[in-house]
Amino acid sequence: MLILYQYVAPGVMNFGSPHGYLVEDDTDIFPTPDPHYVKKYYFPIRDLERTVDFEIKGEDVIVFLHIQKTGGTTFGRHLVQNVRLEVPCDCRPGQKKCTCYRPNRKETWLFSRFSTGWSCGLHADWTELTNCVPGVLNKKDNKLKNLR
Repeated sequence: MLILYQYVAPGVMNFGSPHGYLVEDDTDIFPTPDPHYVKKYYFPIRDLERTVDFEIKGEDVIVFLHIQKTGGTTFGRHLVQNVRLEVPCDCRPGQKKCTCYRPNRKETWLFSRFSTGWSCGLHADWTELTNCVPGVLNKKDNKLKNLR
């Protein structure tokens, strides 16, 4: 199972539904073009509909990039509490972090604030996560190997 969270910019008429959404009576919200509104981002259909194989039993890790004020906290909590998996995340009352192990291994498949905490700093951006995540995961793997 692959879970993908993607933000799509407003102004694109045909995403999210096979038929797009219907505009009633062909009314336009802005009948004359607003010189202050310029579409900056266009997402090709191939980017919106791409699929990626995720192997929870393999070495794949989902890294959740939290973007403030986009519903990221709700979505991040949903990842650890409500997703039906072979081995669901173990969330105990009163704890801020859940344990999200792969089936038959004590290795995490999810890197997020609700599974590993703020391991790369508070609201780490793409660059910080790219530089930080491999080191944090390697450190955790080495600790587990030394304990065996």
